[in-house]
Amino acid sequence: MTNYRIQNKGRINYKKRINFSFDGKNYQGFEGDTVASALLANGVHLMGRSFKYHRPRGPVTAGSEEPNALIGTQRPDRASDRYEPNTRATYQEIYEGLITTSQNNWPSLTFDVGAINDRFSKLFSAGFYYKTFMWPKSFWDKVYEPAIRSAAGLGVSPDKADPDHYASRYLHCDILIIGAGPSGIAAALQASENDTASIVLVDENSEIGGTLLSETQVTIDQEAASDWLANALTKLQNKQNVRILTRTTAIGYYHQNMVGLAQKLTDHLSSPPQDAPRERLWRVRAKQVVLAQGAMERPLVFDGNDRPGVMLSGAASIYLNRYGVLVGRKPAFVTSHDSAWYSAFELADAGADIAAVIDTRSDVNQALCAEADKRGIPYFLNHTVSKTQGRLRISALTMNALNGDIVKPGNVIPCDALLMCGGWTPSLHLFSHTKGTLNWDEKQQVFLPGTLTEECQIAGACRGLWGIETCLEDGIKAGLAALEALQLTTDQISHSVANDHMGEGVTHKELPSDKPINSQKAFIDFQNDVLAKDIRLAVREGMRSIEHVKRYTTNGMATDQGKMSNMNGLTIAADALGKDIPKVGLTTFRPPYTPTTFGTFAGYHKEQCFEVTRKSPIDRWAEKNGAVFEPVSLWRRAWYFPRSGESLHDAVARECASTRKSLGIFDASTLGKINIIGPDAAEFLNRLYTNPWTKLAVGRCRYGVLLGEDGFIRDDGVIGRMAEDNFHVTTTTGGAASVLNMMEDYLQTEWPDLQVWLTSTTEQWATIAINGPNARNMLAPLVEGLDISDTAFPHMSVADCTVAGMKARLFRMSFTGELGFEINVPASQGLLLWDALMAAGKPYDICPYGTETMHVLRAEKGYIIVGQDTDGTLTPFDAGLGWAIGKKKPDFVGKRSLDRPDMHKTDRKQLVGLKTKIPEQVLEEGAQIVNTPDEVIPAKMVGHVTSSYWSETLGHSIALAVIENGLNRLGETVYIPMPNEILAAEIVKTVFYDPDGLRLNG
Repeated sequence: MTNYRIQNKGRINYKKRINFSFDGKNYQGFEGDTVASALLANGVHLMGRSFKYHRPRGPVTAGSEEPNALIGTQRPDRASDRYEPNTRATYQEIYEGLITTSQNNWPSLTFDVGAINDRFSKLFSAGFYYKTFMWPKSFWDKVYEPAIRSAAGLGVSPDKADPDHYASRYLHCDILIIGAGPSGIAAALQASENDTASIVLVDENSEIGGTLLSETQVTIDQEAASDWLANALTKLQNKQNVRILTRTTAIGYYHQNMVGLAQKLTDHLSSPPQDAPRERLWRVRAKQVVLAQGAMERPLVFDGNDRPGVMLSGAASIYLNRYGVLVGRKPAFVTSHDSAWYSAFELADAGADIAAVIDTRSDVNQALCAEADKRGIPYFLNHTVSKTQGRLRISALTMNALNGDIVKPGNVIPCDALLMCGGWTPSLHLFSHTKGTLNWDEKQQVFLPGTLTEECQIAGACRGLWGIETCLEDGIKAGLAALEALQLTTDQISHSVANDHMGEGVTHKELPSDKPINSQKAFIDFQNDVLAKDIRLAVREGMRSIEHVKRYTTNGMATDQGKMSNMNGLTIAADALGKDIPKVGLTTFRPPYTPTTFGTFAGYHKEQCFEVTRKSPIDRWAEKNGAVFEPVSLWRRAWYFPRSGESLHDAVARECASTRKSLGIFDASTLGKINIIGPDAAEFLNRLYTNPWTKLAVGRCRYGVLLGEDGFIRDDGVIGRMAEDNFHVTTTTGGAASVLNMMEDYLQTEWPDLQVWLTSTTEQWATIAINGPNARNMLAPLVEGLDISDTAFPHMSVADCTVAGMKARLFRMSFTGELGFEINVPASQGLLLWDALMAAGKPYDICPYGTETMHVLRAEKGYIIVGQDTDGTLTPFDAGLGWAIGKKKPDFVGKRSLDRPDMHKTDRKQLVGLKTKIPEQVLEEGAQIVNTPDEVIPAKMVGHVTSSYWSETLGHSIALAVIENGLNRLGETVYIPMPNEILAAEIVKTVFYDPDGLRLNG
């Protein structure tokens, strides 16, 4: 095993050796190593295979933008149930026992059968799937789709539940600084001079410093960069108003300065604390944001630029100066930018034998040439690399002289690494999340931030400023600007820098070659195997927008989101189109900035916490008394209360009979409740609901129907007028939030002139419904301050009073057809009231009933449930609720839609009742309905069953259904095809029980 480690160089801890494995083979590294740096130190460049062609791949970068070195990771103590695919080897820190595996290969990484795709690459050109899988159509289901699905994706999806847990927090601060390189640190130092400003500095790496972590020549304030960095870190850590978050990536920048941060907490630990979360999502609201994300080095595009051992020159410097690793003993460089020369000098000084520095430019700073001569480094100006050699790692390159774009015959140069630099691209992903404009800088050939849409400052390389001194100065200015925006001040600090370097460069499309374009394998998107010729093919086939080119070729759609490929792809597309780059456009950057686990977004929401279960104040009593529960929206509701040996059918039959005979009690606390107050409250309801509300008397209630703009039923409920300017609105259990949102939307956007205030009170009131002939007899002795006789308190009345010593809001209403009351008390007193009512109801054999009995009782009366008996396409007329539309109202939400001709067609589906020909047959809800028993398949479905129950009261099954022209077909027979038989039912009116409503008065 070859050792490429330069002992005692870098920032790793040489005193702590760490054992880990890759593809079953054991390796050693040191504390502070990443998987990539440790493998490179052991001479391993081959770490994966590309997606489409299965070409051998090694790391091309040293950071989070890595497109190639994606691996699977497992913890040694939980290897069987803790596996994560697509982890970036350049970002994953090693720890004792870490198990890593390569991906996208079989049977092994070195011999992959899938590499045969590379031999047939001409068959897989850009857009091949749009052309190949169109014929014959019969092949799609049995041949094409299974093959595509088996080939899709990188890595293997975990097949076991994630054993880790995740956390989330909210954070508010004055200044959030994203990126802790020279600009970010300078901004933090400057802003922290004002002790009143709360500052958060975040960086995705394990330690702050950015480029300073791998800088050995520069001095700052007459100190080595590493010493200055250590002192700056100490100073910031000692500031009470500064919080530093490392291993934390800003994944998204949202409206009103909301930034999402994904913090890795334990992925670098061999033995995490037992209950420690793996990752944490921070939702940060900052008054000012400073973007100091730096820039990313741009690869060059040439034939064979993807072999293991070909990487960015800046990455080679990072591996050397931060991890003490030489990426090659005999590396070569190909560049169009000065910065690669400095990397060559650093590797040469560390003992590497530089094979050549190949620069595509003819005019290069002579100082660079002098430094190369001093070290004996051969260099070639106005030259290019036309191809590379080597199967699993580069072994040689072919260098050619340039004469314009013409390549002269070249020489083969042996090398074990090829380090490239095509310039630098400012990191503008987060800025783009804000929809800020980007401006093209023709001189630098980069996009730079333009118009700001959020309260932010941009500093350093991410706005096209190069060199450490320049970036430090710009960071100071950004820190001052952020303070000034907060109306805070402090004295300006300053720094002096020596031996600073960055240099200049030019931008290339693909490098000239002595091979025809269609024969070259010059890669742009390394992960998705997008070639330069694919971009040109997309243009030839009619793609003009860069967004279309992106989707046709998949360029920039890999896990790195185009960080390595977007600018090269755009440059080549512009050249193919004969247009300037800004006229071709730019693809859209979307969050998250880097791949982020689902667990980070889910946070605490998993298993029992995945979906919050809401419980009413009566829930404890129901559980204690043997209730069987069902989920209704987010609520847990008592379904039925079985006695010993009772089935669902038996319990519901008993509950229905007891309620109709004497007295039933029901927990209705989950009903949505909204308080509408204000001088224009009645007018507001008038505009929203179909019914008229202006003349509704105080102390009276009315059933209201709410439509959408399309004229279809959206919700319903009883609304009571408590005062001239105060209405108590009820909604369906599942519709509470959506109705309130709809009301807020109209109030804020359509009728902002109305003086109305909306308050959700769903959880503030406990609501108990009592129904049955003895409801008044039981309740009257408990009521104080209100006469609830039939004359004084008729059906559809409401009043505030005292019930069982508790302040209450009492409704006279019924959802069963029996004499009924709904009592609302503060939620904290709900269980106390329930107990009082149960005690008072004993002489009347009071019977608690659940949601199933409620459904049966309401269906017997033909009362609908929105969302069950309506499907989003029913109007009030369709549902038999035409009486609920105010005939004299000039307008309400949905009125104009109700006037459309289609709304009055006779063949519309309408709500009707069904009675089966055989009384004992209970229809299935959702069952389809046809006109005749001998319909030819495929039969015409004329409707479906919406609600269906056995009615103990009627001794017959009942159902509600929507049927075409149903209201004009009463008495006709329809048929319901089932798997083993066809059932027959008669269309009847929706009211099965007490059609005259006499029992509402007891």
